[in-house]
Amino acid sequence: MHRLLRGEVLMLGGFVVAAAVTILLVMPPAIDPAEAQWTQTSSGPLSAADRDLLVKVRQAGLWEMPVGEYARTRAESQRVKEVGRLIMEDHMKLDLLTRQVAKKLGVDLPDEPNPDQQRWMAQLASESGPAFDKDFANLLRAAHGKVFTVVAGVRAGTRNAEIRKFAQEGVNYVMRHMALLESTGLVDHNELPEPPSPSPAPPVALAVEKRRHT
Repeated sequence: MHRLLRGEVLMLGGFVVAAAVTILLVMPPAIDPAEAQWTQTSSGPLSAADRDLLVKVRQAGLWEMPVGEYARTRAESQRVKEVGRLIMEDHMKLDLLTRQVAKKLGVDLPDEPNPDQQRWMAQLASESGPAFDKDFANLLRAAHGKVFTVVAGVRAGTRNAEIRKFAQEGVNYVMRHMALLESTGLVDHNELPEPPSPSPAPPVALAVEKRRHT
């Protein structure tokens, strides 16, 4: 009886091992989640960060073009009116480029700003005069600072040639717009997010620096 039971257990164990081996052979190998986000294109690998850049630049244009137009009728300052016009015109060019690159790389783009941007649009649409001037300069300057870090990060590390060229254009536009907004004299730099803290220097760099001073 015990021999029969032991034989059945061994047979069952053999079936389990065989089934496990079969599953391992049939199942596809595990894919690194980071690698799964990459898409191969004729201009090089396209990452999730590359796609996110196109989306963010598209959304930036979707709210900055209308508020640039708002400045024409709602701003009191002539400089704010001029800056609004220049930013609107630049974003019209940048939006066309964004849609062309996205189409070439097969990236879907949104057709409306994100919730924060919609809220800023509503706020500016309800204001005029000095209140509009101040909020226009500060809201857009803060937004450009945020998108600048995204554009610069992608420009520094993208593996895709099309995105590299696009990010370079984006860097140029964003830097120009930050300077334009600051030229109004209305930007409160104390209210902008602080720059990130510097990373600790690696041991090799510390050793080299120490030798230089000895």
